[in-house]
Amino acid sequence: MSKGVLLVNLGSPESTDPKDVKKYLDEFLMDPRVIDVPYWFRAFLVKGIVLNTRPKKSAEAYSKIWWEEGSPLIVLSERLQDKIQKQTEIPVDLAMRYGSMTIEKALKRLTDKGVNDILLVPLYPQFAMATTETIEVLAEKLRKEKFPQVKLTSLAPFYNKPDYIEVLSRSIKEKLDTTNYDHLLFSYHGVPERHIRKSDITNSHCQIDGSCCKAQSDAHRFCYRHQCYETTRLVGEELGLKPGTFSTSFQSRLGFDPWLQPYTDRTIERMGKEGIKNMAIVTPAFVSDCLETLEEIAMEGEEIFHEVGGKEFTTIPCLNDRDDWAKVMSNWIGNWIENPSAINTVNLAETQIA
Repeated sequence: MSKGVLLVNLGSPESTDPKDVKKYLDEFLMDPRVIDVPYWFRAFLVKGIVLNTRPKKSAEAYSKIWWEEGSPLIVLSERLQDKIQKQTEIPVDLAMRYGSMTIEKALKRLTDKGVNDILLVPLYPQFAMATTETIEVLAEKLRKEKFPQVKLTSLAPFYNKPDYIEVLSRSIKEKLDTTNYDHLLFSYHGVPERHIRKSDITNSHCQIDGSCCKAQSDAHRFCYRHQCYETTRLVGEELGLKPGTFSTSFQSRLGFDPWLQPYTDRTIERMGKEGIKNMAIVTPAFVSDCLETLEEIAMEGEEIFHEVGGKEFTTIPCLNDRDDWAKVMSNWIGNWIENPSAINTVNLAETQIA
């Protein structure tokens, strides 16, 4: 079989025009794995409320972080793809879950090159319904309907892989070595608490009570909360961080249902009020800098910190297109080429994804 790789990231509006942002938000928020409520209520919420109020504000936020070349997330993903391709003999393509850079177009490009054995790489370290799962669901649906000759295998979440932890830790250390900081905050994208319970394959383990994530369970294979805390723990060990000098929080909540806590914005505010003067913050749920890191954290987060008396607010870049990160990804691909069983993957045709 002829092998190829498909990297998939979240996506971006075509521009900062409110019309383009509205179109993007419509596709993104109408995904039933992003807002997992009955269709009629999701349509009422998204089309009746959000799309009538949020596009202009989101467009203004995008305009603050937009690069001359375009969306930072797209540009950085393309740079990573290019670096990986230069280290890999097989075709490496790139798609976005939402927007014009569709998974279908990328699958077509790969199959046009004769590829019929594809490694799907969701560019998310941790598993979540609204990230990894929605990519795999759509990719497998497209495979069945339009590319039945293709074997599709997905790279499993890599939140605890030693080489990923090593390069993530190195990226943090490089910044901290030139920074005076009192506390390092690991901020992950938030999800509703119900997503954690829905992803619990045991139907009983996840209590979100502060202890279940530490107890051994098969539920951890799909538990976003556990995987986030485990990433923090492993990086803390790798860097030799002292207890009390680092912690975990969750950002970007939407709506009124309970989301994973503690919330990043409130954590930043609380720490500033408690006397933390120098804070560093890293966002390990993202491999590419984007609106949530460049605007929500680096701009809004810093503003909150300064308003409550904080002095130095240091944001640590995502892995983006770092050479060592591209090398890690290339090594994983090389291992898959030589021995598919040597890396942790999922054969999507054999799963029960619905």
